[in-house]
Amino acid sequence: MTTKNFYPTKKIGTFYPPQRVLMGPGPSDTHPRVLSAMARPTLGHLDPVFTDMMEELKSLLRYAFQTSNLLTFPVSGPGSVGMEMCFVNMVSPGDKVIVCRNGVFGGRMIENVQRCGGIAVVVEDKWGAPVDPQKVEDALKQNPDAKVVAFVHAETSTGALSDAKLLCEIAHRHNCLTIVDTVTSLGGSPLKVDEWKIDAIYSGSQKCLSCPPGLSPISFSERVVELVKNRKGKVQSWFMDLNLLLGYWGTTRTYHHTAPTNALYALHEALFMLYEEGLEHSWARHQRNHTALKAGLETLGIEYLVEEKSRLPQLNSVYVPEGIDEKEVRRRLLADYSLEIGAGLGDLAGKIWRFGLMGYSSKMENVMLCLNALETVFSDMGKKIEYGTAEAAAHYAYAANPLPQQAAPVKAVAVA
Repeated sequence: MTTKNFYPTKKIGTFYPPQRVLMGPGPSDTHPRVLSAMARPTLGHLDPVFTDMMEELKSLLRYAFQTSNLLTFPVSGPGSVGMEMCFVNMVSPGDKVIVCRNGVFGGRMIENVQRCGGIAVVVEDKWGAPVDPQKVEDALKQNPDAKVVAFVHAETSTGALSDAKLLCEIAHRHNCLTIVDTVTSLGGSPLKVDEWKIDAIYSGSQKCLSCPPGLSPISFSERVVELVKNRKGKVQSWFMDLNLLLGYWGTTRTYHHTAPTNALYALHEALFMLYEEGLEHSWARHQRNHTALKAGLETLGIEYLVEEKSRLPQLNSVYVPEGIDEKEVRRRLLADYSLEIGAGLGDLAGKIWRFGLMGYSSKMENVMLCLNALETVFSDMGKKIEYGTAEAAAHYAYAANPLPQQAAPVKAVAVA
């Protein structure tokens, strides 16, 4: 009989991660205040002090989403769990759902519809283009029995921003509810849930909120709450059943699951920092840093994938210049500068880079580090470079686009 060795095959000690500058598609750099919040004493998830913090967290999320929806809270899990929660609660077997796909994450929506037993009617757009409102209108006319329209507001795989307000207007004209992915837009681009009449929305903690991955902010309108309460069949997921979660995130505090307390401290601090800065100031900061990065990249002969009018400031997708080794550039940036950028996905793999300017990562020093590093790496690869030109272009862009004066944020939506 063979004796198994359950001991590690190499010496293992405490893990200390290297310090990176995260300028990829996510996660972003975590702010030191948020890291500090995570290290605070752990409380029980039914402790009255913790539940008081939960109420503040819900209020701060309402501010971030610009909504008065009572059912606004963070799901224990990444943005993919937030996405699945929307679909498993709102889509029953046989339901027809219009799904817009203009990148990777629209494709994941289709998968969710199918796993719920629904029928996905797919509206296709080119990767790098926004969702075409006319195609959505046409699909709804051809499918008058559709129940839901689902689309990605900010497509992380391409950096394309779609017109969420108009798409929701079209959906409601055809008596459809909406599911909107805002994983990359929350905190970084204008987003107004109540004004745009979004029914179900989900995001992620790790992008423009500068919080570690693992939580998915989510919000549901009263229309969705009524739909879920009146479902004929049970929601297929016990963990994501809104009827059960209402008890925990509502007022009764009925035990549902052990909430990730320290992760919620971190999100509370991240949202409080967003509130301190003010949403409009945060949106302007992301736009300003994008403008500076773009000015520098253009001096290096780098072109954008997405047309300017539909371009996300916090996710810059650009074509790899001819004659440049895409993988080697990313390797050199990581090895020599501890700087991470993202590669392309799907059909865009090997063709583009994705530069993230999200949350705490969206700052002048990161823009300048990135441009300086690219100049050096490109030069080493044989590309003719005039050193300092990219940084100079970025400086001129900063000078031409000062941030607006930071005003006190509006009062957060009161806790119900």
